Amino acid sequence: MIRLGEYHELSIIRESDHGVYLENDAGDEVLLPNKYVPETWMVYDKIKVFVYLDHSERPVATTLEPKIKLDQFANLTCVEVSKFGAFLDWGLEKHLFVPFKEQVIPMQKGERYLVFCYLDLETERLTASSKVHAFLDNSELTVEPFDEVDLIVSNETDLGFNVIINQLHLGLIYHDEVFKKLRIGDSLRGFIKKIRTDNKIDIMLQRPGYRSIEPNAQKILDKLETSGGFIDLTDKSDPADIKSRLQMSKKSFKKAIGSLYKNRQIDLNEDGITLKEQDQDQ
Repeated sequence: MIRLGEYHELSIIRESDHGVYLENDAGDEVLLPNKYVPETWMVYDKIKVFVYLDHSERPVATTLEPKIKLDQFANLTCVEVSKFGAFLDWGLEKHLFVPFKEQVIPMQKGERYLVFCYLDLETERLTASSKVHAFLDNSELTVEPFDEVDLIVSNETDLGFNVIINQLHLGLIYHDEVFKKLRIGDSLRGFIKKIRTDNKIDIMLQRPGYRSIEPNAQKILDKLETSGGFIDLTDKSDPADIKSRLQMSKKSFKKAIGSLYKNRQIDLNEDGITLKEQDQDQ
């Protein structure tokens, strides 16, 4: 199946008056119109294309790069409002539709809006919504404290700015963590400051210092000092063993020992971790 709203690497299989037909490994076909066909090509050449519905509601391929794709967030400009809804410029010939029911506030031509692109199961069309928080999920997090992450500013609150984290989760930057002007739709990098017990995420924009970026590093140093300067754990150790002995995930463990090694506080051996002598003497 050639899914709408995504990039595909397809093979040219035959020519027609309207362009060339492309095929995936499963035998599904889609038309690449003449205006996007390379000047020189051969049958079975591979080509990377984006697939969406044309003005006749038929799947079509294009070599243009859209500003948003399926299951992504982006800040787009409204170019038209009709009795059916609004239409956004997403870099393709046919504009991206936003039904009235999916607009937080009525959209106006010329204004920019942060939206999420999804596939409407009833119409089988790519559609956008400005109700972006409905498409975020913090129930199963894919980030940990002090991870560096991609952010999109979604809206301002009394506490600070809500942000979209890695196109997946919702986070908050408190006002006292903001040291530059932020606008809705801005893309930037930040760091996970804290994950609360209810999975709410606090974000900071400044790169934290050593003591903050690796809160597990001191725990490992303390363990080394009470274990005679050696722990028989490595980056190849079983995650369950690391968790039971240090109360941290393997990912956090690897990050912590990486920082300690970089700061020349430990040696990494095949059979474990050794505290450097100068640190033992302190």
